Amino acid sequence: MAKVKITQIRSTIKRPDTQLRTIQSLGLGKLHASVEVEYTPQIKGMVKKVNHLVSVTEL
Repeated sequence: MAKVKITQIRSTIKRPDTQLRTIQSLGLGKLHASVEVEYTPQIKGMVKKVNHLVSVTEL
């Protein structure tokens, strides 16, 4: 699998609880926080759910 860098670019204030928990499960929580993860189908689904809050770049 390819590695990707996921960066939170928008706030989770006034977002549904499911989106907040998805951001937390990705390892994010603060603006401009980044994580490097393998791009598995599970991660891809989480990113799709909160794609308006994060940016994804391939490494």
